[in-house]
Amino acid sequence: MSAVPVIAFVLIAALAIAFAIVPLLRIQQKKTRALLLAAAALLILGVGGGAYYLVGRPHLAQREASGLNTREVSGLVPFLIKRVRQYPGDARAWRYLGQAYMEARDPRDGAKALAKVIELTGQGDATLDAAYGEALVLANEGAVPPEAEAAFIAALRADPSNAPARFYLGLAKAAHNDRAGAIQLWQSLLADTPVTAPLHQLLVDRIAILTSQSVGPGGAPNPRAMVDMLAARLKADPNDALGWVRLMRAYSVLGETEKAKEALATARKSFAGNADAQTAFDTAARALKIN
Repeated sequence: MSAVPVIAFVLIAALAIAFAIVPLLRIQQKKTRALLLAAAALLILGVGGGAYYLVGRPHLAQREASGLNTREVSGLVPFLIKRVRQYPGDARAWRYLGQAYMEARDPRDGAKALAKVIELTGQGDATLDAAYGEALVLANEGAVPPEAEAAFIAALRADPSNAPARFYLGLAKAAHNDRAGAIQLWQSLLADTPVTAPLHQLLVDRIAILTSQSVGPGGAPNPRAMVDMLAARLKADPNDALGWVRLMRAYSVLGETEKAKEALATARKSFAGNADAQTAFDTAARALKIN
């Protein structure tokens, strides 16, 4: 908190106490006079302190003095706006402002602030470039505009492993009907993504959707593409007993007995401690004659 308002408050309080105390000094009984003096002082300090806290709002002065370390998003945005207006070349403040806008779910203004950071510092920061591209995507309701695509490409030049850039560039490729390119990019990202991460299942679903869109002659669904899609999904997430049964049947229909047997072996290994799943696998294996 700034010392100026505190000093002013102390001076005003002292004057008020003196003004109230002078008449009390005329009281002759010492004990009564002392009690009245103490009560008057406490009353004035209490009223004055409370009024200063409510009207003067010292917590705002303290927050401003704390600078960029504040964690209040609602209070951070106006503070940073004031900061970048005073110091338009402060890239750090612009970056904080962009992050604050994103936390406040305002991607349009977030993109503007992050664009200013890139203008001041140049591209080459993978995290910054990817954050700018993501803000543009969110501001465009999930579509990947050319500016965002360029930002993601710049992010991958700086860091080829950047996950957001790889994901959104996959979206861009899919939007341009480059299904093979999108699947390849997402499969590489899937290999680097932990199974427990929400992104893992999202990638599995996206890859499955794109793979299922592959068609054979005459526009009919391509059975091979459908089987490959199912195999890829189970490889990424093997915890689907019925999926393994479907894969065994699909390979058997295609006449690929060895692949059906491999699927059976993998399924049994994946569900080693699950008696119900093992029963389902045994039943399917007998019916398909791959046991």
